[in-house]
Amino acid sequence: MESEIVVLALGFIVIFSAGLVQGATSFGFSLLSVPLLGAFMPLKIIVPMLIIYSFIINSIILYKIREHLELKRISLLIIAAVVTTPIGANMLINLDESILKIMVGIIVTISAVSFYFGYKVKIKNEKLAYIPVGLVSGLLNGSISISGPPVILFLTNQSVEKQVFRATLTGFFWVLNIMTIIIFLSKKLINVQVLKFTGYLLPALIGGVFIGINFGNKVKEETFEKLTTILIIIMGILSIVSGIK
Repeated sequence: MESEIVVLALGFIVIFSAGLVQGATSFGFSLLSVPLLGAFMPLKIIVPMLIIYSFIINSIILYKIREHLELKRISLLIIAAVVTTPIGANMLINLDESILKIMVGIIVTISAVSFYFGYKVKIKNEKLAYIPVGLVSGLLNGSISISGPPVILFLTNQSVEKQVFRATLTGFFWVLNIMTIIIFLSKKLINVQVLKFTGYLLPALIGGVFIGINFGNKVKEETFEKLTTILIIIMGILSIVSGIK
C-alpha cells in the first residue's frame, strides 16, 4: 500500500509537469512522461494510460485553438500515420522497446541541435513530405506512444507559425489518439489496472494542461521557437537515457 502511494505521488508530479508542457507547446507529454514514469512503472501500463491522457489533453487544446486548424494541410499525415499505428502496436508486444527509444532519441537530439544552430532544409513539396513523416510517426505511436518527433521536427524545419504549429500537432494527435485507443482496446492493452492509474492521476493532468495553455498563449513567436527546440533536445536525451536503463 505504501509503495503504491509513493508511485501515485511521483506519477502526480510527472503527469502535472508533462501536462503543463503539452498545454504550452502542444507536444512533449508522452516524450516527457514515458522515460520518467518508466523509472517506477511498467511500460504496458504507461503507454495505454498516456494514450487516454493524450486524447483528453488534445480535445481540450483543440477546442481552445480550433480556428487555427487546417485539416487539408495534415490529411496525408493523418492517413499515413493511421496505416502504420497497428504495426507499431504489434511492435510493443513483440519487440524490445529500449532499442526503439535509443534510436528515436539519437535522431531527435541530432536534428534538434542542428535546428538550434540554424541548420534547416526547406522542403518545397510540403504536402507530399507529410506521407513519410506520418508513416514513421504512426509506427512510433503504436509502439512506444511517442508519435511526435517526426512531425515536430518537420514543422520546426518548415518554420511554421506558432498557433498553426500548435493546431496542426494537436489535430494530428487527436485523430491518432482515437485510432490508437480503438486498437489498444481490441488487443486488450487497456485493462482494469490501466484505468485505475488513469483515474487516480487525472486531476494532475487537467491542472497542468490548463495552466500550460494560458502560458502558451502569452509566449512570443521567437521565444516559442527557441523553447520548442530546447525542449526537443531534452526529450531526445531523455529517450536515450530511458532506453539504456
